[in-house]
Amino acid sequence: MDTNLSTLGAPATCVRARVSAEEWAVRTDLAACYRLVARYGMSDLIYNHITAKVPGRDGHFLINPFGMLYTEITASCFYTLDFDGAIVDQPDTDFPVNSAGFVIHSAVHRARPDLQCVMHTHTRAGMAVSTLRDGLLPLTQTAMRFYGSIGYHDYEVPTADISERERLASDLGRHQALVLRNHGLLAGGATVAEAFNLMYWLETACKVQVDALAMGRDLHLPSHELATRMAHRYAPQGANVNFSGIEWRALLRQMDREDPSFRD
Repeated sequence: MDTNLSTLGAPATCVRARVSAEEWAVRTDLAACYRLVARYGMSDLIYNHITAKVPGRDGHFLINPFGMLYTEITASCFYTLDFDGAIVDQPDTDFPVNSAGFVIHSAVHRARPDLQCVMHTHTRAGMAVSTLRDGLLPLTQTAMRFYGSIGYHDYEVPTADISERERLASDLGRHQALVLRNHGLLAGGATVAEAFNLMYWLETACKVQVDALAMGRDLHLPSHELATRMAHRYAPQGANVNFSGIEWRALLRQMDREDPSFRD
């Protein structure tokens, strides 16, 4: 299958002409994020969602058409929804909007004005960690980033109950990451780049934990004081060690070399 399917959405020239330059830039980053999630093994066929708020349009966010592979996503293919689920703008496509995606993402976007991009995944490692009573352990410096800085949300039926939005928002609290128990992972950032950075390293921490537990040997855990210090170092209100921008520029260069069709 051709992964650059212009028929899956309105022509890029049409969409680009009717949106602001700021929105087009967000759309481009969002499309790149979908492609990168697929490239780094974090996609789940046509399922899951990555969303971004529309700059300059309060209460509106972009979401993928339900039924497209992440490798098919382009800047022009997104739906624009408001927080009530109304379609504000739509691509020329027969693919619908996923109702579970709307519930999860509208919950976070509505409750957290500071999070411009939200990602949800069903990765093997993320789902494995979501089943553990103790959740994510501070086994490495990558995992210590999330020590005391990640929420937990108990599993509910496949998300279509609008009332779950309140519980999702409450369980996320002021964190930027959430373990959906017996389900998967969620991460959000002030930019698409920051959200991808957070999810990538959260996924890495989960993979390492699964590997460490599989060895069946005693684990060495850092002290509470050290883990707290590392979490503070990477927290938005802490020392603000944030390499997401540098990483993102490198990843976009890689995408442009390999397949720049995400920009269409």
